[in-house]
Amino acid sequence: MSLAGSIECLRTPLDSLTGRIFILLTVGMTIAVMLSLAVAERIQCRQFEHLRAQAVVESAADIAESLSAIPARTEQMLQQGAVMGARAAPSDWIVLPDAPLSAAMRVRVKGAHGLIAGPASMQCRSLFGEQSRRFGAGLRSAARFDCWYVRYTDARGEVRSFVVTYPGTEFPRTGLINPVFFLLFFLASGLLSVLVSRWITRPVVKLAQAAHGFGLSLDPEMVTETGPSEVRAALSTFNLMQRRVTDGFRQRTGLLASISHDLQTPLTRLRLRLEGVENRELRSRLVEDLSAMQRLVREGLELARSSENAEDWSWVDLDSMLASVAEDAQELGGRVDHARDCGITIRVKPGALSRCIDNLVDNALKYAGAAEISCGCNDGGPLVLTVLDKGPGIPPDQLARMFEPFVRGDVIAVPGTGIGLSIARAQAATFDAQIILSNQAGGGLSAAILFGSATQWRREERSVVRQLAAVRNAA
Repeated sequence: MSLAGSIECLRTPLDSLTGRIFILLTVGMTIAVMLSLAVAERIQCRQFEHLRAQAVVESAADIAESLSAIPARTEQMLQQGAVMGARAAPSDWIVLPDAPLSAAMRVRVKGAHGLIAGPASMQCRSLFGEQSRRFGAGLRSAARFDCWYVRYTDARGEVRSFVVTYPGTEFPRTGLINPVFFLLFFLASGLLSVLVSRWITRPVVKLAQAAHGFGLSLDPEMVTETGPSEVRAALSTFNLMQRRVTDGFRQRTGLLASISHDLQTPLTRLRLRLEGVENRELRSRLVEDLSAMQRLVREGLELARSSENAEDWSWVDLDSMLASVAEDAQELGGRVDHARDCGITIRVKPGALSRCIDNLVDNALKYAGAAEISCGCNDGGPLVLTVLDKGPGIPPDQLARMFEPFVRGDVIAVPGTGIGLSIARAQAATFDAQIILSNQAGGGLSAAILFGSATQWRREERSVVRQLAAVRNAA
């Protein structure tokens, strides 16, 4: 893999909040636990050394008490090596004193003056030689032992010097560098991080989904205000914004409705007065202009109302709706073909979907004289409802502009105001769908209603589909 590809793979998880939390928690917990284990191991090592030092101090104090009580006998036993863990030593040894050990021995050895104590393992091994093996019986490394040199002046003024030995033991080696342990802990940290990151980001995901739905529909559902206090505050603010924006659009629609209603009366009076114009040709032109004005007022109001829809969501049999649209158009003389049954039930706003399909079919009938409607869904893909025609199509550079209000194609001989596609797109947005226009390879236009990924739909059993088709045919 190239360097650019590796960087892109690393960048992908870092682009999401879940990925960042996962990485931070996994790495952070791993480092924290490894440091904690290292500190705990260091503390245990210090405790081990402290216990061993206490054992050495107790041994030295015991020998000093024996030298104070029976000096000759104890001295002889130290010379002969008859004392377990101790031995007589030359008084001229030079060792580096261990201050804490010396201080502890001064407290325990009563009547001692000038006491010094320090490690002397190298001198002891040269002194004892092979005899040191008896001090390591039962240990894997029998010849190894640790030794401490003690020298002081007792109450009688005699200089006493001896060594205290201790079997050479090592603190167990650390398990931090064990790859199996590290891998198991890393996997456990990763699993916990996944659960925590998903739990933390769940309210944020809900907020993002709600924002996406609000961008597609002006009739959104309020977001449940759950989670930490900061997240609840953000969700509450978002819900407040949704309500205010929705109220603003409704006020705008109400204002336009009032204006349209108020204009109807003077326009009606104007039409009545135009009937009194004696010049027939002039009267005809004025009446046509007035009719066009009334039509624009009505369609402008209809366009304003199309962006909001308070209709309830419900499950609809898509085949039945398409068949009904085709039959209604055929009754009015239009050639509309319902290509095939797709056996799908979808949760939408039925009135908005029906109006959206009607506008697309009417548009196809105006420009092509015939239309074909069908629906389908690829494996793992979105649900698509398509209206096809064999008309002149639309130049590619004008496809995007066709959804703008009062924008029409090059065929101006066809009557209309150019808001049909605008209304269809606004209605589609109310149930989380979008309309895509494209020219067909063999000629004509394809208008596809692409339902959103959050749209709920299910494929019915074929027996149910056949029953519905039989009911429609019987009707």
